[in-house]
Amino acid sequence: MKLQAREVEAFVKRPRPEIRAVLLFGTDAGLIRERAKQIAQSVVADLSDPFRVATLTGAQLHEDPARLADEAAAIALTGGRRVVMVSGAGDRNAKLLEGFLDDPVGDALIVVEAGELAARSSLRGAFEDSPIAAALGCYADDQRALHTLIETMVHEAGKKIAPEAVAWLADNLGTDRMVSRGEIAKLLLYKGGDATPISLEDCEAVVGDSATLFLDDAAFAAFSGDFAALTDALTRCESAGESPVAILRVAQKHGQKLHLAAGSREAGNRVDPTRLGVHWTRRDGFERQLKQWSSDRLMRALEILTEAELTAKSTGMPAAAACGDALLRIARAARVSR
Repeated sequence: MKLQAREVEAFVKRPRPEIRAVLLFGTDAGLIRERAKQIAQSVVADLSDPFRVATLTGAQLHEDPARLADEAAAIALTGGRRVVMVSGAGDRNAKLLEGFLDDPVGDALIVVEAGELAARSSLRGAFEDSPIAAALGCYADDQRALHTLIETMVHEAGKKIAPEAVAWLADNLGTDRMVSRGEIAKLLLYKGGDATPISLEDCEAVVGDSATLFLDDAAFAAFSGDFAALTDALTRCESAGESPVAILRVAQKHGQKLHLAAGSREAGNRVDPTRLGVHWTRRDGFERQLKQWSSDRLMRALEILTEAELTAKSTGMPAAAACGDALLRIARAARVSR
């Protein structure tokens, strides 16, 4: 089943009961991941539940095709319907998934994430032609979608935003849904308990803030696992009067770029770092970091940075200590994968 654009949002919130499998594909890795989680959570609220959620990759299914049927037919020890999430799928998995859709087993919902697929893709065709499957294209947000995203996140946070601030954000946010969400979340965190509407000045102070070389150096050293360079960069940041929160925000932005690139590469797509805003002098280093990090590990790194920012802003722990600890944890994780 091929969904029309007007049907997608309602389907993501509540998939039709006859649907046994959903394919998400396109150029926006962040939107693919976001919608995959929303669809899966329509069946299992807690996606960390090991009894009701199985996570596989396209490569694992290619090597062991029986895994799909085994996981789909498994019965949760705690009861309830299960979800099988498959990331990094491609046309090499098409025959297996087409066979499953022709003769499904169990009652699990299969959620499949892929990269960009051509209109004649065999994987895409298998889902579009099946009455018990759905295929959703996920592409860069247009202005209307960005306006909706901004206003929804602000409303859910219990805040208000000035019209000119919405317009500025829509013009300055990136085209990747995950990156846009991250920037809006930082803006809401910056606003804190301030009850006044988010203004244009608030947006300019937080979103798309150009970092100094010292801040970039600290972020780059952390994700490279270079302890000496990280220590040196943090020392220079402190001497220059840069705040720990500013360091964490630049590290978050760098991690988001890596996450987007890693997700795209895992889906079999070519990655051009310069299109993600990576300076040409950093290109080779960025490529090396992509070999060290998977998209799942990068998601955890981003969680560490977000938690550190919250700690720095809302607890008695010194901000510099929270920042340093987070970056060192990321550097250690990078070293392990070398």
